[in-house]
Amino acid sequence: MIAIILAGGYGTRLAEETRTVPKPMVEVGGRPLLWHIMKLYAQHGCREFGVALGYKGEVIKRYFLDYHMVRGDFSVDLASGEVTRTGDLDEDWVIHLADTGLDTQTGGRLARLRELVDGRTFMLTYGDGVSDVDLTAVRDFHAGHGKLATLTAVRPPARYGSLELADGHVSRFSEKDPASESWVNGGFFVMEPAVLDMIEGDGTELEKGLLTALSERGQLMAYRHEGFWQSMDTLRDKTLLNKLWDGGDPPWRTWA
Repeated sequence: MIAIILAGGYGTRLAEETRTVPKPMVEVGGRPLLWHIMKLYAQHGCREFGVALGYKGEVIKRYFLDYHMVRGDFSVDLASGEVTRTGDLDEDWVIHLADTGLDTQTGGRLARLRELVDGRTFMLTYGDGVSDVDLTAVRDFHAGHGKLATLTAVRPPARYGSLELADGHVSRFSEKDPASESWVNGGFFVMEPAVLDMIEGDGTELEKGLLTALSERGQLMAYRHEGFWQSMDTLRDKTLLNKLWDGGDPPWRTWA
């Protein structure tokens, strides 16, 4: 099964980083967030990716063009200039990098990758979030209900503690309970190829367009994930993810 990754947005809320690179290439633990997302999918047996490029897509292309040379070993014959690659990398992935337009909306980007989907059930995610979600369980859930699409519902991370007040006095501080939050779209989808026929064009958004239409037709199911999930929308989010990685046991690193 192929995984489509939407990686073409401007990332304006993370402008400190995205002036020079697209948001999926902002690093966590010395690796682009995009790499972390792909590692999660590969852990669950998905090793073919279609990356929908837009803003600064050439940065992502260059990264993967150079990947084997930078991350792997090779020998150089200085007399002839011949380069021989030696050894294998852990990442035995096939990655399709496709320009989908600078201002194309998320649903439109997906539609432009119709040829890569090639009539298959496919997985889909954004290029800016990590999780310890069991993608195998999501696939199985999708296969069992028979609808066109499945999204992963998550609870947003608790950002603030709460105050208990009595007669104007602060009587108690308490941590915010994540379970009290409503469910939100966590961005890990499984879809049938027929959903592509519901996308009108480049201006179609994924959530306000395609997902809304699927919901109205009773064709969208939710897999509830109670574990870790974190998007990287701001510099604060980037700092948090790097802190978790540097701690040695980041919750989304489910691979060995």
